[in-house]
Amino acid sequence: MTSPAWLTVLTTTDSEEKARLLAQGVVEARLAACVQISAPVISVYRWQNAIETTEEWQLLLKTTAERYDELEAHLQEAHDYDTPEIIAIPVVRGSAGYLGWVSAETAPVTSGGSRGPRPPR
Repeated sequence: MTSPAWLTVLTTTDSEEKARLLAQGVVEARLAACVQISAPVISVYRWQNAIETTEEWQLLLKTTAERYDELEAHLQEAHDYDTPEIIAIPVVRGSAGYLGWVSAETAPVTSGGSRGPRPPR
């Protein structure tokens, strides 16, 4: 079985402004075609031997497996958490038009600089 070509990558941060900045940065760098930011969620977790409860904004980043390593490195660099959540979930199926758009938008820019098709609606 071959690896999926597309991924949804999850991360969280502690403010809407930080979420928007992370989203803007990865889309500008063509490491994700789209980022959806969910309204605040409550995260409960253990950190440094204490149970923490925090309001966070969740980001769902749409990308390709080919761009994952660069996306992870970018998130590690741009994120202010010591250990940010960066989890990749394989996309096993999706509409051909949408997945084609994700591939086009995350492809490294060539000398022609083509941006690919508009997002499907």
